[in-house]
Amino acid sequence: AGMFLRLLSDVRWRAAGPRWRGAACPRRGASAAAEPPAVPLPAQAQVVICGGGIVGASVAYHLAKMGWKDVVLLEQGRLAAGTTRFCAGIVSTARHVSIELKMADYSNKLYQQLEQETGVQTGYVRTGSISLAQTQDRLISLKRIASSLSVMGIPCEIITPKQVAQLHPLINIHDLVGAMYVPEDALVSSANVSLALATAASRNGVQIHERTSISHVLVQKGCVTGVETDRGQIRCQYFVNCAGQWAYELGHSGEETVNIPLHACEHFYLLTHPLKEPLASNLPTIVDPDGRIYIRNWQGGILSGGFEKNPKPLFTEGRNQLEIQNLQEDWDHFEPLLSALLRRMPDLEALQIMQLVNCPESFTPDMRCIMGESPTVRGYFVLAGMNSAGISYGGGAGKFLAEWMVNGYPSENVWPLDLKRFGTLQSSRTFLRHRVMEVMPLMYDLKVPRWDFQTGRQLRTSPLYDRLDAQGARWMEKHGFERVKYFVPPGKDLLDLDQSKTFYKPDWFDIVGSEVKCCKEAVCVIDMSSFTKFEISSTGDQALESLQYLFSNDLDVPVGHVVHTGMLNEQGGYENDCSIARLSKRSFFMISPTDQQVHCWAWLKNRLPNDSNLTMEDVTWKYTALNLIGPRAVDVLSELSYAPMTPEHFPSLFCKEMSVGYANGIRVMSITHTGEPGFMLYIPIEYALHVYNEVMNMGQKYGIRNAGYYALRSLRIEKFFAFWGQDLDAFTTPMECGREFQVKLEKGMEFVGQEALLEQKQNGVYKRFTMFILEDHDTDMDLWPWWGEPIFRNGRYVGKTTSSAYSYTLERHVCLGFVHHFDEKTGEELVVTTDFINQGEYEIDIAGQRFQAKAKLYPFSSLFTQRRRKDEVELSGYQRE
Repeated sequence: AGMFLRLLSDVRWRAAGPRWRGAACPRRGASAAAEPPAVPLPAQAQVVICGGGIVGASVAYHLAKMGWKDVVLLEQGRLAAGTTRFCAGIVSTARHVSIELKMADYSNKLYQQLEQETGVQTGYVRTGSISLAQTQDRLISLKRIASSLSVMGIPCEIITPKQVAQLHPLINIHDLVGAMYVPEDALVSSANVSLALATAASRNGVQIHERTSISHVLVQKGCVTGVETDRGQIRCQYFVNCAGQWAYELGHSGEETVNIPLHACEHFYLLTHPLKEPLASNLPTIVDPDGRIYIRNWQGGILSGGFEKNPKPLFTEGRNQLEIQNLQEDWDHFEPLLSALLRRMPDLEALQIMQLVNCPESFTPDMRCIMGESPTVRGYFVLAGMNSAGISYGGGAGKFLAEWMVNGYPSENVWPLDLKRFGTLQSSRTFLRHRVMEVMPLMYDLKVPRWDFQTGRQLRTSPLYDRLDAQGARWMEKHGFERVKYFVPPGKDLLDLDQSKTFYKPDWFDIVGSEVKCCKEAVCVIDMSSFTKFEISSTGDQALESLQYLFSNDLDVPVGHVVHTGMLNEQGGYENDCSIARLSKRSFFMISPTDQQVHCWAWLKNRLPNDSNLTMEDVTWKYTALNLIGPRAVDVLSELSYAPMTPEHFPSLFCKEMSVGYANGIRVMSITHTGEPGFMLYIPIEYALHVYNEVMNMGQKYGIRNAGYYALRSLRIEKFFAFWGQDLDAFTTPMECGREFQVKLEKGMEFVGQEALLEQKQNGVYKRFTMFILEDHDTDMDLWPWWGEPIFRNGRYVGKTTSSAYSYTLERHVCLGFVHHFDEKTGEELVVTTDFINQGEYEIDIAGQRFQAKAKLYPFSSLFTQRRRKDEVELSGYQRE
């Protein structure tokens, strides 16, 4: 359950607010006449932050802490007078996504000591929180979160309904099956927390100016140069957009558009007068996701809001409301939430309601906040779209963004929050309006593994979409692109299958099993057109020289060869994991994961030399990609192309332009991203339907069938192939995941990340990518592993799984994940050796239940159907989904 809670600041914030010491704007009285003249704006600064809510204040606070003092924070109204003022501040660490959990935990610890640090009262009270479960599936979801919290050292326990009643006597427990209690969750006055952060930043040299509006950001040659305000210009190197619900408009107002996909919705909660016996201030906060509500103590009474099924989106064009006034009450709209509240706390019937508060909250297309540098404008950073969790994430998010700006990278993997996970396609107003109407109810909906958004679909599709759909394709979406999960055979009950949402064995189990079997015994076709595809070429050797510097493997290979390689950062971590085919002496064809389209383009653009003789083109849309997997793929292609396709004529990791049927110019590569034999066909888009039809017709006699990404996942995981974005990230190096052979340390020229890798080669690695085969796990009866499960070695926590799948060949579940070695006394990270991995007894924790697992550092060689030369083994095959 997404515990995305927010809390009203019961704040007389003007009275509580500090007087800015030194460089800040003077406090303003109620009447304009009494106001002293405003402090003039500086002519220049290193950083300008737009937005004086919790997020902007947190960024300013952390930048100043890290030594960047030349910072100006501009607020169009008054500090903390936007969403932050209404933000009803439950600080909750119960999060599904690891990075969000870390942000919330840091925020909680920061707010706890903030009052002592600044002298500003923050209203921090440690109350704890109780998340209720009305169904077994909800309880499983809570148990999965509890496993993650426990291994991070955050106290939490799964409790019975009776224990709930002991902790909170007013709660009706008759329909509960259990709950999760997190004793260290807290309440704060969110506006006062913002003011405390601003006070500390101001003391540290940050200048704060209220009632100053930014009209647009100045950009030259793709870099931030300053901001234009209603009080003059400020030159700056960095700009941070923390404008909350106005971040989208501000991004679109500049000379260069920065797309920030978020949209505001109305959010309702009610406030009551104190009870006859006022509620204790330390009474736990209640989250009832199945009832769609949260309940907290508020000045002896109740504050209760929720996420209704039919939210009301808001338009914010014009940014005319400087400070958010309380929007219209709408009791009819709030009625379902009020009913849920009275069911959960029947004693409230006689309670007097003070008011119904309606305030705007910003939501993003995937329910995760937006952080990071713009892919189009250097020096333009964004932190916005908090999805109603601004107070929980504010502290941690501000810290990570400040680290990103000062050091060039944050201290944790923040890819799930990176602005570059979105393309321009997610910035359509209509898309955002429809998507946030789905997202807001999803905050409390039960999210089982592999669920999909229903709005904003069929946006990017392969030319084969209608053909595949008619054959029973079931679709999922990645980066706006529709991809096939599996194909429902004729005669299957489709409705049943679409509604099978479970943490246990899914209904598609046998369907995917038969697709996997066909891949191993005959031939399957998977449409993989969503892969990101770039062409990089030059008039001379510029393309080769640049790519040799940016990639870790040796790309100076004969024309027609395909190289698996990482695009690494200075720490040796994977910014991208891709295949590059050398098409000619001076041109290269690069294939990357689907969600790399924006990130990889920006990374290369910022690092390739500015040379008119060197060109890079995004050709993702020009080619349809078909993956022919299986031992009979060679027969199908031989007959269609009238060319021998056997390994002697067409070796592994080879690329050649061929004719297939009537169509010319098909790029055929002997690689399948699964370890199975077969070929990838990159087909000019106008030939896609013809080639697909030819392949299917010719393949009939070989038992051809369509397959989807679920079959691909099962095949690649049992072969121990990692993929970027889940197994691999910017903090994972080739040395840590057994890919030394994809790195040519001695290729005759230096490359990015080389020093870090040489150091690891000499000193050893602190984590190792490991494959686990579950031993005592009953596929039919036990909970399935999906990802993010804690791994225990000899009873001690050593890491988490990153992906898992059922192996139909091994008839076991296979989990992939990283093993660390923590010193038992100090907790310090130690080098992980092969012996350390091999000599441990392992267990995987699935929602609190531990299953024995066998650890392996290499896949089962018997699974590879063809023996290949060692340097060509497609174990080098990385995989990406």
